[in-house]
Amino acid sequence: MLGIIFSAIAGALMSMQGVFNTRASEKMGLWEINVFVQGTGFLITLIVFFIFGNGNIKRISEINKLYLTGGLIGVFIIFTVMKGMKMLSPTYAVSIILITQLITAAIIDCCGLFETKKLVFHFSKILGVIIMIIGIIIFKWKG
Repeated sequence: MLGIIFSAIAGALMSMQGVFNTRASEKMGLWEINVFVQGTGFLITLIVFFIFGNGNIKRISEINKLYLTGGLIGVFIIFTVMKGMKMLSPTYAVSIILITQLITAAIIDCCGLFETKKLVFHFSKILGVIIMIIGIIIFKWKG
């Protein structure tokens, strides 16, 4: 249950962040707001790390180097979310983002990529994604 709550909060915050960043970029610039967002995020994370951090940062050399590209990916996430929301609309952009996230996550689970446990996908799950795609088409349809 707690996982559902955290996931729902993440979804809401991601949508709000996308809109906030897009609006702020209209005044400040896309890369300028990206620097501000990443910079403030770094400072807050650093403070939380010093207060609550209980892991072992010295073990960084043991991590698969691919998994250390999260910050780089974060820059492109912020950039592409802002561009998508500006060019489409928050609802349409987030709909496409959600479906793409779901398809990507399904591929990762189905293939057992990145050291995840391989899951079996039944036709019902594929049908669910197809229904979501149809929903976006209907939502965007100008009738």
